[in-house]
Amino acid sequence: MGSNQKSTSSALTSSSGLPQFTPKDYSKFFTAAIDVVKTRIQIDPELARHSLLSGGRKIVASEGPTGLLTGFGPTAVGYFVQGGAKFAGYEFWKKNFVEVIGGPDSAVPYRMPIYLLSASAAEFFADILLTPLEATRIRLVSDRKYATGLVTGFTRLATEGGIREMYAGFLPILCKQIPFAIGQFTVNELCHELAYRNMSDEQRRNLSPFSKGVINLGSGLTAGAAAAFLSQPADTLLSQINKGHGPQGSMMYRLTTLARQAGVRGLF
Repeated sequence: MGSNQKSTSSALTSSSGLPQFTPKDYSKFFTAAIDVVKTRIQIDPELARHSLLSGGRKIVASEGPTGLLTGFGPTAVGYFVQGGAKFAGYEFWKKNFVEVIGGPDSAVPYRMPIYLLSASAAEFFADILLTPLEATRIRLVSDRKYATGLVTGFTRLATEGGIREMYAGFLPILCKQIPFAIGQFTVNELCHELAYRNMSDEQRRNLSPFSKGVINLGSGLTAGAAAAFLSQPADTLLSQINKGHGPQGSMMYRLTTLARQAGVRGLF
């Protein structure tokens, strides 16, 4: 087996099985203000033509600085729970798919399908946990009088809407998060492969912590950018669905109608 195949085979089994968060994932806990502005731009006609900066200024002018922190509780809790489940799930599914194929060496030619299937399966189950909290967040952001915080908002949503309303956005979230996860994990894996492709096993073992950090950071940032781009259209549609916009009918019909109305520019 060549050195490239050895390094790829090693990558398929090198994880400890613990969540390995990228800078993009940690940033989820500190970007509540950006999420508020973005969501308001997506669902509030008065802010529809504003940029993030001008939209943020308008919200602060009318609601004060605290308006930018609306929905912070569901954002922090939701993405903490979802992130942990997603990363642990990805390692679980990847390990099991590798074993089904016959081990790391046999799995190398099939590594791309393994990455894609593992990311998709992990995201699907993680989004079961995320969807009710994301629905709560969007309601808190879109209506400041809806509730005072995470607990009261979640309780009201569960009481008034039940399971149906809590999971009304499940399909849009899958449409958003699965492309995000595919971009995040697959691009991250491919960036690592590219970085290590021309290194011998000895060179890899002798890499300094700084060099490893640069590779990890660069791979994570590249993967995060790719994931954000892939998930942006569904993110826009998710905000519209949770606000109750769109025609009556099946979820797929509502999504396709809203997508046609928004157009390419509106989705991005």
